[in-house]
Amino acid sequence: MAKPQLTAESLAHEIKQLTGWTIADDGKSITRHFKFGDFREAFAFMTNAALMAEKLDHHPEWFN
Repeated sequence: MAKPQLTAESLAHEIKQLTGWTIADDGKSITRHFKFGDFREAFAFMTNAALMAEKLDHHPEWFN
């Protein structure tokens, strides 16, 4: 069962609780940019994030 989506007003309110995150241009998603010292550090972060997302059955769209 799909989880209910936040309204634009709710999203605008909740995003204030997340340091460094912004509402994407589509108004339906959030965005944050990360910068790492090297490839190994970046890949480790992405691997850990992927494992957590899988446990939550969440499949974010991301780019490196």
